[in-house]
Amino acid sequence: MPHSQTSAHRDSLAGVRLARGASPWLLPTVATAALSLVRARKSRRAAAIAVPTTALAAGMLWFFRDPEREIAQGRVISPADGVVQSIMPWKDGRTRVAIFMSPLNVHVNRAPLAGTVTSVEHVPGGFVPAFNKESENNERVVWHFDTELGDIEMVQIAGAVARRIVPYIPQGTKVEQGDRIGLIRFGSRVDIYLPEGVEVAVEVGQATTAGVTRIDRD
Repeated sequence: MPHSQTSAHRDSLAGVRLARGASPWLLPTVATAALSLVRARKSRRAAAIAVPTTALAAGMLWFFRDPEREIAQGRVISPADGVVQSIMPWKDGRTRVAIFMSPLNVHVNRAPLAGTVTSVEHVPGGFVPAFNKESENNERVVWHFDTELGDIEMVQIAGAVARRIVPYIPQGTKVEQGDRIGLIRFGSRVDIYLPEGVEVAVEVGQATTAGVTRIDRD
């Protein structure tokens, strides 16, 4: 799937590129801010209200930004902006790299490899903070990609604030590396499982950029 195809399906406001799926949160906030600014000219009370509503609207614009990226070269690239929270060997020989996304990160997630989406499964669960060990049982969307490295699993995990995961593409879709595949509103966590024999190139505490930071090592 060309990058232009996925990037064409985005919301926009005042020239700012916004994540697809942002409208239900963003539009009411911006409309309220605009109305309060208009009324602020006639009322001190309205002017006082305009300050926090405008700040909230500006924050929403920042939270839901969806910048273009120059996609990096490499077998596996980061699916999320954030910080590497843990690197854990798995029982089946794979290695799980968990990336914690704060509310300040870009919330749009990207395909770590080129391939075909073989499964997109929504798993109900809780909403504890993503840095908490109990987040293993949180609401999530589990992705599987058929790639040149075989089956690659990626999991979008909701948190205490991020209670809505929005997949952009269905099962059967062919993706290019770095294509936008979904949104976690207000951040949380994204896990990617590297196949046995693939060495991890990142470290715990390292910042990652979706589509840019390489996760594996040659």
